[in-house]
Amino acid sequence: MSAPTACVFAYADVGARCLDVLLRGGVDVRAVVTHVDDPAETRWFADVSAIARDRGLRCLPCERADDSRVVETLCAEQIDFIFSFYFRQLLPARLLELARRGALNMHGSLLPRYRGRAPINWAILRGERETGATLHHMVDRADAGDIVDQQAVPIEINDTALDVSRKVTDAAEIVLTRSLPALIDGTARRVPQTVLPGQYFGRRRPEDGRIDWSQPAKTIHDLVRAVAPPFPGAFTDIAGERWWIHATRLVGATRLPQPAPVLYAHEGRCYTACVDGQTLEVRALANAHGPVDVSRLATHLPPTRLG
Repeated sequence: MSAPTACVFAYADVGARCLDVLLRGGVDVRAVVTHVDDPAETRWFADVSAIARDRGLRCLPCERADDSRVVETLCAEQIDFIFSFYFRQLLPARLLELARRGALNMHGSLLPRYRGRAPINWAILRGERETGATLHHMVDRADAGDIVDQQAVPIEINDTALDVSRKVTDAAEIVLTRSLPALIDGTARRVPQTVLPGQYFGRRRPEDGRIDWSQPAKTIHDLVRAVAPPFPGAFTDIAGERWWIHATRLVGATRLPQPAPVLYAHEGRCYTACVDGQTLEVRALANAHGPVDVSRLATHLPPTRLG
């Protein structure tokens, strides 16, 4: 029996790792479609185009999923499968129809929860204790097709989005490795999804990182870790200057006489007293000039009102 053929739409770490799973699993990858990097974005993830070239695969960097070169390749190659691994665009129905044996996507959540954009960031922001990776069939609505398999991962109280992204990448590799033989022999399960209101989330913008000091300490902590570097970061304005708070820890009740919210120093460390009576230790800071030495700041920081 000849090897199944595939066109792979892939980007970032999940794209790189899942591409490797396909190659190890005997899939004949006829083309790899990936994004043209945004020069304004900090690269912290694997370069799928470089990996494809190293493996001798045809690579098509493009701006759009329905680029004419992509459509021509799929039509010419008689593709069995289309796989989308963290590709940032919804593949149009006319492309999906070209996959003779199925078109599948790897999504970074436990569907049906957190459909749409930035699922890891949203899960942390909303205080979830777990997320994961889901392999599902693609349809003309994002993240709504039948589920093949899932793998959960924990979200610890101080995990950042980068920490969780690495866990989800591992989970994606596990799911695809486990599912690929059944996909190839046609026995993979298909669990239908029901689409309900409130399950879709949109993309996040840098300005969404502004800290609302009227919120409880845990909510602020979740925002900080959801958008911590390499993402744009949580920020606040202090005395007319923008400060980014890149790491916090929940440390318990506030014992300050002045009303919260307030930034203050104590025994060589910086803290924020929050409106719910709880305290955050500020572990990493930056301003327009770059990273701030928190312990040094603590030697001369007066209590400073926030918000």
